[in-house]
Amino acid sequence: MRFIDDQPRHDLTYADVFMVPGRSAVTSRLDVDLSTDDGTGNSVPIIAANMTAVSGRRMAETLARRGGLAVIPQDIPTGVVADVIAKVKSRPLDCDTALTLPPTATVAEAIALFPKRAHGAVIVVDSENRPLGVVTEADCRGVDRFTQLEQVASDRLITLPAGISDENAFDILDEANVKLAPVLDERGRLHGVLTRAGAVRNTIYRPNTDASGRLRIAVAIGINGDVSGKASALVEAGADVIVVDTAHGHQEKMLDALKLARDAAPNVPIAAGNVVTAEGANDLINAGADIVKVGVGPGAMCTTRMMTGVGRPQFSAVLECAATARRHGKHVWADGGVRHPRDVALALAAGASNVMIGSWFAGTHESPGDMHYDAEGRPFKESFGMASARAVKARSATDSAFGQARKALFEEGISTGRMYLDPKRPGVEDLLDSIVAGVRSSATYAGATSLGEFHDRAAVGVQSAAGYTEGTPVPSSW
Repeated sequence: MRFIDDQPRHDLTYADVFMVPGRSAVTSRLDVDLSTDDGTGNSVPIIAANMTAVSGRRMAETLARRGGLAVIPQDIPTGVVADVIAKVKSRPLDCDTALTLPPTATVAEAIALFPKRAHGAVIVVDSENRPLGVVTEADCRGVDRFTQLEQVASDRLITLPAGISDENAFDILDEANVKLAPVLDERGRLHGVLTRAGAVRNTIYRPNTDASGRLRIAVAIGINGDVSGKASALVEAGADVIVVDTAHGHQEKMLDALKLARDAAPNVPIAAGNVVTAEGANDLINAGADIVKVGVGPGAMCTTRMMTGVGRPQFSAVLECAATARRHGKHVWADGGVRHPRDVALALAAGASNVMIGSWFAGTHESPGDMHYDAEGRPFKESFGMASARAVKARSATDSAFGQARKALFEEGISTGRMYLDPKRPGVEDLLDSIVAGVRSSATYAGATSLGEFHDRAAVGVQSAAGYTEGTPVPSSW
């Protein structure tokens, strides 16, 4: 990456910079390969952050199916995480996981399940997991909540065989004028659910799979407690990437924990952070990190900079740390501060191999939180920082009352923030479509067909606040 003018002496955020187009021979966005080479297996450079309000089982399987990766947070018990890993790795690659209920279940039970998946449907199944019908939100409007599903399920059941080509599946769904259909295995049992959008996405994205063809998943661990034992247990459970995570990554305790994790997981990629300087990146790499997590304070739920004055504008932090990592043959993840597809593209231009997204993904069907509705009926989910009072309380639940009271005095992060679902993009796949389209297009403007070429060819300038405002769309007349 190069600056079109002299590199400024002050640090820069994503909003401070812009890319200029270069001569390009790339004729289509689909010619751009967004796969990364940092050992994660990602075919798109997107990672869901290790936040309790963001990354759970649904997020992990959905992102991995589309080539990304989710990091399960460190505060979840190892046994529970092992169960999550097993479930994610059992999920199909070619269709979404179905929400199922028996025919005697009620409309109320179905309504409670609809927000759990972006496809918004429940498959009514018999005792042998054979589909009997499909129930959608539309089917439940104006119906008594205690009505059994067998009375409201559509009697016009369209099914698809596993292994059908995506184009044929799309044509069948389109001709029948239905959004989705159950996918059946060779025994006629439910394999999953395929939507028209899903059939199209199958032709665009490549799943992120391990050597056995199963979806990949990452797990975070902290720097306290039995680091070696937890890392070993997670690797045994099937974790594909270990993330050693703490707010201040450039400290002796982190370096010691990282060495323990490296010894316990010698054959698994390890990411560690967070840091914002070349010195921090260098020390983490020397301690055993394959990937350095970069970012202090740019996240939507983070109050670190306002509380402590500590942090660094994210574009400059990524640029400096990525240059250091590259000299070691290692990589960085840009963690936090992205609010638009342009920010993701700029992080990649600065040298990140992957970009971590937190609260932006919290407002989706796939995030772990419950759906809430405001006074106007708009759906939202709650997001919160991992150093907030809410997170600290959960993390210290086993401490004494006195210990909990002491820890409650120190917090950096918002304990609850409303992340509204975008009506046009309510699922994480919808957001991913937008992000990937923007990044691919950005690469074509640079004349790049890979992330490596993109970083090499990107030309960046510095703009004023007015310059940034000029580039924002105006949805109504001024």
